[in-house]
Amino acid sequence: FWDFLILFFCLPVVIFNEITKKRLLGDVSCRIVPFMEVSSLGVTTFSLCALGIDRFHAATSPQASARPIEQCQSIIAKLAVIWVGSMTLSVPEILLWQLAQDTSPVSGVVTEYCTMKPSSNLPESVYSLVLTYQNARMWWYFGCYFCLPILFTVSCQLVTRRISGTEKKTECRGTKHSQCESHLNCTIIGLTIIYGLCTTPENVCNIVVAYMSPEMSKQTLDLLNLINQFFLFFKCSVTPVLLLCLCRPLGQAFMDCCCCCCEGCSPDTASSEGSADSKLKTEMSSSIFFDKPRESPPPLLALGTPC
Repeated sequence: FWDFLILFFCLPVVIFNEITKKRLLGDVSCRIVPFMEVSSLGVTTFSLCALGIDRFHAATSPQASARPIEQCQSIIAKLAVIWVGSMTLSVPEILLWQLAQDTSPVSGVVTEYCTMKPSSNLPESVYSLVLTYQNARMWWYFGCYFCLPILFTVSCQLVTRRISGTEKKTECRGTKHSQCESHLNCTIIGLTIIYGLCTTPENVCNIVVAYMSPEMSKQTLDLLNLINQFFLFFKCSVTPVLLLCLCRPLGQAFMDCCCCCCEGCSPDTASSEGSADSKLKTEMSSSIFFDKPRESPPPLLALGTPC
């Protein structure tokens, strides 16, 4: 959902600015767009950490095959902590950016752009905190939004594989449960690889700009910023598709939601029977992705009986 917000709100603003050299929504977009982009990095970072902890807990559970399904309230609470924490850490971005204008000496065209410069109207204490954040922003990006999710995911995967390998020697687990764990681990690894590849250029650009900014022209800095924006939008576009492809129950549920209107409008029995069979197959296929075994479905009544 957060990736959708980035594509829905930030992408049109960036494209409009590149085409017209005017900033859509003015100073508001200069503050909201960086805030949403940094919040997106935080949501992905802490989500990968939470998924790694969940896989580690599933591997170290004494009865992993009979572990109960997590309640919806618990999942919502975790999502709330991830979202609120990410947005709280991104609040300095709102105070750091502001709208600036530059007039071309040749054509006289006024160009609007966003600059990383705290407003002098801020209170002195807040202004000093924002300056401190600006000076430490590069290494904060690199440590929290790049190293933390990658190292955390790799560590959890290594520990999980070590524990799973030890348990396989002592006891033989069910085939379906092993497939479930393998698919979920592949999903987390795939999401981490995409995130690492898409955030590497931004961190490299931040380090280069921090130490070579006086030697670079404004056009070069704008090009590097545009490249960073492209990789961020690419990550937001690929991540949901990768998640739907690797996580089969989620992908099947998404397809069922997209096709539910077509299936609900068809009144014939054949489509109803196909819908029931599709639902049954979805439940049976998705049951292997949960740690709690489900009860076998009741036998279907024969068609054409008085009942």
